[in-house]
Amino acid sequence: MTSVAQAHDPKWETHPEACSLVSTALEGLCRESQFLDHLSQRMLNETGTRLADWIDRVSTPASPAELMAAGFVKDTTQPYPLYRHPQAQLPALVLDYGKQLVAIKVESVPQFLLANGLDSRCQVFGNPGSALRKACVDCHPNLECWIIERHGYQGWQVEDASVEIQGCVAHHRERLLLRRRRFDTIEEGFAHARQLIEASMLEIGRERTCDLFFEAERAYWQSRNDAGAMQRLRQDRLGLGWANHDHHTYRSSRQAFTHLMSILELMGFQCRERFYAGRQAGWGAQVLEQPNCGIVIFADVDLAPDEVLQDFAHEPLPPRATLGTVGLWCALHGEAFLAAGMHHLECQFDFEQARSQLAQQGVGTMKPFTDLPYLRQAFTEGQRWPVAEEALSRALVQGWITPEQAEGFRRQGAIGSHLELLQRWDGYKGFNQTGISDIISATDPRKQL
Repeated sequence: MTSVAQAHDPKWETHPEACSLVSTALEGLCRESQFLDHLSQRMLNETGTRLADWIDRVSTPASPAELMAAGFVKDTTQPYPLYRHPQAQLPALVLDYGKQLVAIKVESVPQFLLANGLDSRCQVFGNPGSALRKACVDCHPNLECWIIERHGYQGWQVEDASVEIQGCVAHHRERLLLRRRRFDTIEEGFAHARQLIEASMLEIGRERTCDLFFEAERAYWQSRNDAGAMQRLRQDRLGLGWANHDHHTYRSSRQAFTHLMSILELMGFQCRERFYAGRQAGWGAQVLEQPNCGIVIFADVDLAPDEVLQDFAHEPLPPRATLGTVGLWCALHGEAFLAAGMHHLECQFDFEQARSQLAQQGVGTMKPFTDLPYLRQAFTEGQRWPVAEEALSRALVQGWITPEQAEGFRRQGAIGSHLELLQRWDGYKGFNQTGISDIISATDPRKQL
């Protein structure tokens, strides 16, 4: 069953020719740069990640005709020829820079320099409030290797922030990190978040506010997820941070879903594809993307079969007597946007390396729910959270759980969050609808007792 709106949802495909251009460029640069080759090996061996997933842009020997034939489109806003692929999840390709260039994404340039013993040798371009900061960490006559941190800006030119803006960034970073999350009503919680976001946007703009907001969201999620904290430590040892994030996932009650969509769209998110896995699945999802910040959201909600016909991202969903996996998770833990925090953060990895390395650290993973030639996905074992007695009592009264299930949650808690491991091939940008349905069913709190 497909709605008119869904007929316009993007249908993602693989792009092996485009991916091959990127791989060829990186392989050539690793042969030229001992620093880059060493960093690539350390990424794989110490963090379970692939160099390609950290690349922002890279030079290519290909011609403009070859790039366009592979689906790349010229970005005319850049100071030198730059090509992006609108249908693939791939770094930008650079032509005619004057020498070979590679730029690696990190969350903090100073932290990368410190972690790699480069703190006294490399100049940082851009002050702490700048939308772009970068440093050249390996320079040869014909090659430059840069690290960059972006804050809602996709250009290459650095512009120092004024003292006033630096102060505003620091102020709003702290306000968003410490925002209040517990309220008597959902509406109060979203109103408070909107107030903080609008105040920040007024002083530092939409994109920088969005970047700060999700920096805070990742920190809050990580504080409640041991697997995430472990992997973050591994990536911080190389000074990388979470710059390999693929998407952020929220679980929402039906009551809160349009509030969530409104807040995300306020921060510049655009609705992308929608998911609905059939009459028996009982859930739906809206994927959103903030193109300037490079952030993707997967927003889950309980959904009835006929509701896929409506614009469920914007039309209010009425209450239901029964709850599916997503609704019950919210009933037990609260809204992911508020007290509960994100259900999971998904990052890009070398799938097998990450699973093996985390297992050695005592972090297990669930059975992969996607195992395709172009996409692999698996959750780490769930983090159990205590369930408040008030939430258990309400769920019992409403008939959402049985007395036996309530006692189980009282003793064991309920699964709250995960880290998700993902590996993409050939620039595939989409998700596996059947696999996601399977994992949502498998993570129903009632099945974890």
